[in-house]
Amino acid sequence: MSVIEISHLSFAYEKQIILEDINLVIEERDFLAIIGPNGGGKSTLLKLILGINTFKDGEISILSQKPSTNLGQVGYVPQNTNINVDFPIKVIEVVLMGHNGGKRPLWGYGKDEMMCAMGVLEQVGMSDKAHTKIGSLSGGQRQRVMIARALCANPQILILDEPTSSIDTSGQKEIYQLLKRLNRDITIIVVSHDISVILEYATRVAHINKRLSYHDISNKKHTFHTHDKKEHFCEVELLEMLGSDNCKECKDMDCQWSDIKWSSIK
Repeated sequence: MSVIEISHLSFAYEKQIILEDINLVIEERDFLAIIGPNGGGKSTLLKLILGINTFKDGEISILSQKPSTNLGQVGYVPQNTNINVDFPIKVIEVVLMGHNGGKRPLWGYGKDEMMCAMGVLEQVGMSDKAHTKIGSLSGGQRQRVMIARALCANPQILILDEPTSSIDTSGQKEIYQLLKRLNRDITIIVVSHDISVILEYATRVAHINKRLSYHDISNKKHTFHTHDKKEHFCEVELLEMLGSDNCKECKDMDCQWSDIKWSSIK
């Protein structure tokens, strides 16, 4: 079942074309990594899906409906979470902000909202920090709280823009392992420059540099080598090239990587 469908989508700022004829189908429980150069249009695509930017050319549907109808099914963790670490707010209070229209202005949050917030904190391994001030947490812990906030609305799709950009290596691994567990139940879309996302976690890759190139990498053992000639080249093709060292077919025939040695690239 497809959860997001994008058809012939183009977008420009004034006369500068940012995205051109984008076509993409994201299936239920995909783990999609969106990669590509800075300025290639990755974050713009997210903004279009989320309805932050409007477009004239093409179509986007979320769960077979217009995005404005189904945005409640999409959880979003931006790259810059704009947390003032000096502001005296507790973890549980940050997570409760994720409820869509669930707050009653005069009486605060109800029992159901509190139970939901504690449940998602348990899910991301942060329930013991519920009453800790957000500013006292590490970068990785704060990002887990942001993911919990996004999960409060019980979304079917979770979108994250560079979720590990300011986190140390061990924290990055913890975040991606968390996303892998969440992926058992929901669709994950991650914008990232981290090649380990491709190697260990993603099942699909969309490379965006104005146009989109799509890769199914669900079977990694047989994916990271190729015998096809392509004009497009990105991180996925690089991994395919490296994988060709162990491919009998690559050794026996004149495939596209036969004249390229990894030592010449390092």
